[in-house]
Amino acid sequence: MEACVVLITIPHRQAHEFVQKLLEARLCACVNIIERVISRYWWGGKIEREEESLLIIKTHRECMDLLMLRVRQWHPYEVPEVIALPILEGNPDYLDWMGKVLRRDGE
Repeated sequence: MEACVVLITIPHRQAHEFVQKLLEARLCACVNIIERVISRYWWGGKIEREEESLLIIKTHRECMDLLMLRVRQWHPYEVPEVIALPILEGNPDYLDWMGKVLRRDGE
């Protein structure tokens, strides 16, 4: 399995409930929640500023299709940020643990 890190921003008041759903669905092995980040971005023709939480999600590439589907269902934004980055190296024991706790096809 190919491990990856997924970055998602979300309104901080909704972060914990959102993460709980992802964990219960076994779409991620671990999530770090950085409670408050300030995001600046273009939206609707103007520059916006928003206080959000940043989620650092550890998962496998095999979970990405279903993860993306659930993000689109559960995330409050019209266009949620979802960026996946490959994990090139890591603690073998940690990566093995991820494989044991993540959902597999048919689960």
